[in-house]
Amino acid sequence: MAAKYDYWLSEEGLTKIDGWARDGCTDDEIAKHCNVAPRTFANWKAKYSQLAAILRQGKDYADRRVERSLYQRALGCRTEEIVYNGEGDIVKRIVKDVPPDVTAIIFWLKNRKPEEWRDKREIVKDDDNDQVLLFIKAMRGE
Repeated sequence: MAAKYDYWLSEEGLTKIDGWARDGCTDDEIAKHCNVAPRTFANWKAKYSQLAAILRQGKDYADRRVERSLYQRALGCRTEEIVYNGEGDIVKRIVKDVPPDVTAIIFWLKNRKPEEWRDKREIVKDDDNDQVLLFIKAMRGE
């Protein structure tokens, strides 16, 4: 009798795992699909580089899709909805303009340009700051 991991390391098994990763499944969810304990799946991932690689590849694909969606939502976009009849023929196409989303814009900027957009700014005390403070005090006559 073959070990359970043999199937999941086969081309068919890895294709299924890649698909689940691309669909956004977590390792624990994929382990459940494989009918193994999460710890067993983690051991397989550590032991079999082809499994770890296919998971990275699938998760990277899912992450990029989400990043692209966030980007499009931040900028606004045009979408097309297709309505079909019972026979599968296209009845009509509905084009919708989605306006930019302020929350998506803020999220994007805070994460992509934190030095400029984060809420909490750190002030670094150094000699230049001391000189500026001394100059301000001198201007005030202090």
